[in-house]
Amino acid sequence: MFCQKCGIQLPDDAAFCVKCGTKQVTTTAPAASQQDTSTDVKEIKCPNCNASITPKFGEMVVTCEYCGSSVSLENKGWKNIAKHTMLPITISDQDQITARLHQMLDKGLLHRHLQESSKLDDLELSMVPYWIIPVSAKTNLIATDIAVQVGSIAATVAMAGLMGGAMSGGDSRRGGGFGGGMMDGMLFGTMMGGGGMMGGGNNATKAYTVDENYNCPVVSVKSLTAYQPHGYEFTLDNRIDFDAKKIPKSVKILNGDINEDTAKNQAKTIIDQVQSQKVHSKYHMIRQMETQEEVSSGELLHVPIWFAQYDHKGKKIILIIDANSGNTINSIGL
Repeated sequence: MFCQKCGIQLPDDAAFCVKCGTKQVTTTAPAASQQDTSTDVKEIKCPNCNASITPKFGEMVVTCEYCGSSVSLENKGWKNIAKHTMLPITISDQDQITARLHQMLDKGLLHRHLQESSKLDDLELSMVPYWIIPVSAKTNLIATDIAVQVGSIAATVAMAGLMGGAMSGGDSRRGGGFGGGMMDGMLFGTMMGGGGMMGGGNNATKAYTVDENYNCPVVSVKSLTAYQPHGYEFTLDNRIDFDAKKIPKSVKILNGDINEDTAKNQAKTIIDQVQSQKVHSKYHMIRQMETQEEVSSGELLHVPIWFAQYDHKGKKIILIIDANSGNTINSIGL
């Protein structure tokens, strides 16, 4: 289904638009239109149990409702997903998640004490599919290390005081004492190119290499890409093989409409940004930087996600919570 206000694609049972917050009035579509897909495939067989799987329009990642096996629509057609896992639900009680949300609103997340003046409009728990794409990023750069630069300046100032004292001999006409000696020493260091604040011998500027490995999550539902994590990684040590029987029937299991090939391209873009932020936080005055990413085959991971929408004086606040770890993935004000 599509939002009746902004037109963004939404899950068929969405109660509100995740982008503009508009309440959705559901209508029953004809059975024939519900079975259409972007590839005109009306039905495929589950690779595990041979049950019929009927993708809805636009779906490219489909999970069998009987056994939990999944298939993905790639460039060469439908193929089995080799690794399909899930994170167990550890925060399933509404009172528990509501208390956590109130704490985030009051002091943890937005620091504005918003809970007292905000109304909870919608609260929904869904199993959302993410592609977990392993990415190795290597950044080569030429930059100035702040810590080395500060240490070098401090050492220069100390040496300047000693050298200046010897040069000035305490002459009052030249400032005398430590102050005048320090200035003379700094001037001496500059003239000699010995690494003073204006000198050319500082070794803080040099070539560096930053190697990092990421398990980049890429949400596989287009209508939820506004909440795409950046720099957030799920606790993969907790994941288990996907088993629909371990998921309460009240929790909706979403299919996806972004395939693995597309997710790999998105992962490279995301990690390029994350790596750049990490490098810039560590190094100062970057003169040259180049990052190369290597992407490996991923896995499909269903994650329990709480979507909470608050109304604060006519404005919408949406919080997205990882219902496995309890951590906040995103917070958006509309």
